Amino acid sequence: MSQTGLRVPRKILINDMVSGLIMAVVNIPGALANGLLAGVNPVFGLYSMIAGTTVAALFTSSVIMNVDSTSATALATLDALSGIPEDQHLQYMVVLGLLVGLFMLVLGFLKLGFLVRFISNSVMTGFLSGLGVLTILGQVGDVTGYSSEAGNKVIRTIDTILHWREIDLATLAVGLLTIVIILGTNRTRLQKYSFLVGVFLTTLLVAVLNPGTVAIVGDTTEILRSLPSLNLPDLSLVPTMILPAAAIAIIALVQAAGVSGSVPNPDGDYPDPSGDFRGQGAGNIAVGLVGGIPVGGSLSGTFLIQSAGGKSRWANVFTGVFAAIAVLLIARLIEAIPMPTLAGLLIVVGFSMINVPRIQTVWHTGPAPMVIMLITFVATLFTPIQVAVAVGVALHIVLYVFRSAEAVRVERIIPQDDGTFTEGVVPDTLPSGEIVVLYPIGSLFFAGVSELEEHLPQVGQARGTVVIFRLRDRDEVGSTFVRALDRYARALQAGDNKLMLEGLNERVLEQLGETDLLDLIGKENAFLGQPQFGASLRQALAAAEAWIAQD
Repeated sequence: MSQTGLRVPRKILINDMVSGLIMAVVNIPGALANGLLAGVNPVFGLYSMIAGTTVAALFTSSVIMNVDSTSATALATLDALSGIPEDQHLQYMVVLGLLVGLFMLVLGFLKLGFLVRFISNSVMTGFLSGLGVLTILGQVGDVTGYSSEAGNKVIRTIDTILHWREIDLATLAVGLLTIVIILGTNRTRLQKYSFLVGVFLTTLLVAVLNPGTVAIVGDTTEILRSLPSLNLPDLSLVPTMILPAAAIAIIALVQAAGVSGSVPNPDGDYPDPSGDFRGQGAGNIAVGLVGGIPVGGSLSGTFLIQSAGGKSRWANVFTGVFAAIAVLLIARLIEAIPMPTLAGLLIVVGFSMINVPRIQTVWHTGPAPMVIMLITFVATLFTPIQVAVAVGVALHIVLYVFRSAEAVRVERIIPQDDGTFTEGVVPDTLPSGEIVVLYPIGSLFFAGVSELEEHLPQVGQARGTVVIFRLRDRDEVGSTFVRALDRYARALQAGDNKLMLEGLNERVLEQLGETDLLDLIGKENAFLGQPQFGASLRQALAAAEAWIAQD
């Protein structure tokens, strides 16, 4: 029986219930930490699990994709709420979550999942590394007990170092102990429970020793002993939140692309990224209505679901259910968690986001990817998240255009007496009285056209020559390429030469017909492509030979 829907065998349902329980227990500390990272009540991180994880599980194309708040979406939320009074956070988060969900739904229904392919590895490596560093630096205050008034996290960290005498040693010890316990547990068979073990042991230690200077969650906020309630959006806040929402949607979708492309469904097929867009969109709509932190596909969470035995959508549904039970039953225990414990947990998460092998791969690939990675990294550290995303995407577009243009080349096809074709050297200058078949390779849009023109043979003193452009497999051509052909055709005709085009499809022929190019070269010199490979080229060659014979 297929596990892509909600009807599954009882055995799988029981396994998913156990998997959901494990996932909830392991992820509750992380959800609270993400609430802290976002600068809001930590319970909002749990609300994201309750609403976002549960609803998204019902709609994603990926059956076991875990959709939850992540460090990246939490940091982006912190940036979006910058300067907004604490008592207004909920109003803005409602609008933010709904807008993120709408962006994702639109992209999903327009089937634009393929767009994630155009975010380069160098951009994502720089961006995620920057987010990892920001995650680490953002915990300096909670892990040291020193509250710096500096604005930027980097400057705040430097300020803390300069005031090292004001660091609270008990708070620092709890934070460092949390990190040691998590890393140590990661080397044992309890690896999947390392966060839970770290939080439990340090919380117990602080409760027993009761050091007066170590802050706990209950000192900073009250965990509500109730399930999230529905909230209506204040539409007047939409203009303020629309750009941050777009940035968060992009961040979450790009991260989720790693799940869509690496974790197959139980039937062996890989999920549709556009379907995953829609599922995450539905999850964020739910998150927005309850005021949680925006959510996105989590690769680590998905792998944890798998390793815990999850086989169907019910694994993530049960994760949300058990998170709701936790809010109702153990809120008092959650309030007892030390703040430096959550900070230590987030520091471990931050370091895990800095993928050293991935950085090394980009670094050794070439100077262009390396520079783009560094620029994106610095932009992430010192500019708002949405600006850093825009910088990364813009850099990638520039890189893509540059590489597309750089890859353009021209090959010469030489017909043989036996009817076959061989590849030849493109002459620097056209010979007189010959047929030269040119086959352009690569992008023929704007930037690539200039590169193409540099590879074309000069007309020079050639007379009675026919140049045949082979345009097979071109679905359409741009106006820049048409203008380049126009210039080349006029240069050829000035010396009594001729330009022919072959292998055209109906769309390209229609495009050329709407310009003056066909009138310039003559409609009889444009040959539609034929199903038989080489047929239209032979037609063009026959016409070229006949023209040269008449000349």
